[in-house]
Amino acid sequence: MNGHPLVYLDNAATSQKPEHVLQALQIYYSKNNSNVHRGVHALSARATTDYEAAREKVARFINAASHREVVYTRNASEAINLVAYSWGMANLKPGDEVGVGLRCRFCFASLKSLKALSTKSS
Repeated sequence: MNGHPLVYLDNAATSQKPEHVLQALQIYYSKNNSNVHRGVHALSARATTDYEAAREKVARFINAASHREVVYTRNASEAINLVAYSWGMANLKPGDEVGVGLRCRFCFASLKSLKALSTKSS
């Protein structure tokens, strides 16, 4: 970029992909593209095997007790919604407070909805 190597450390919305990631995506989409966990044919079986192998690898990397603890989401908002509605509904009670940093402003809608739901159910 402008005569220097591109170093892209972090971005909440989009980031550049390393060459090996692009190569893996190209192989997947040209040879293995299929529905994961939904088909009985060879491509689906191969896609499912690769998907589960990735979950195993991520589980080892983050020291998870099981690959079943690894859940992929499309983005941070979806991940926060998943936690808010699954863990939050089971554990938060009326009057509990949740602290949210300034960088997590998009979380407020999920937390506000969770509060409304918990108020209705009590």
